[in-house]
Amino acid sequence: MRIISGDKRGIQLQAVPGTNTRPTTDKVKEAIFNMIGPYFEGGNGLDLFAGSGNLGLEALSRGLDHMIFVDKDRKAFQTVKDNINKCAYEAHSEVYRNEAERALKAVAKRGLQFECIFLDPPYKNKHLDTYLAFIDEHEMLSEAGVVMCEHDANTEAPDRTGSLVRIKYELYGTTGISIYKREEETHEA
Repeated sequence: MRIISGDKRGIQLQAVPGTNTRPTTDKVKEAIFNMIGPYFEGGNGLDLFAGSGNLGLEALSRGLDHMIFVDKDRKAFQTVKDNINKCAYEAHSEVYRNEAERALKAVAKRGLQFECIFLDPPYKNKHLDTYLAFIDEHEMLSEAGVVMCEHDANTEAPDRTGSLVRIKYELYGTTGISIYKREEETHEA
């Protein structure tokens, strides 16, 4: 597992010890960033089920200014911190050990908007629609922002949740990738 592109290209990342996390493969990660970027011109990101921090660190390397990493697992929390240090992104990162729902509520209270939100919950977690609804209700996605959901290929991700519309869906073996954007509102004069 490594940073594929950007200013930290080639840096090897540490995986979370044990079998509780499922790292995103480099092949799938490259496909994700080709769908959502592949590069950014600043902005904030949220990596909600961070694991090793692989996706969020890739986004920082590709131009995001700031990333909030959240994972409830103690080993994942420490691995994210170690990988942030390895990439020298301490000034561009916040790391929290917390449940996803509580973290979303805390972020919403801060009134932050994100250019990129990564939702990569454990495959047994079937609450994508709940997370998407919260993100939409609290207007956490910037006007041009994207939400990337990585899920089991057998999980039916919604085509729409509030103003969030799925614009892309791809399968990579047992992994499904769904990309959401805010629906563009058109007003007639």
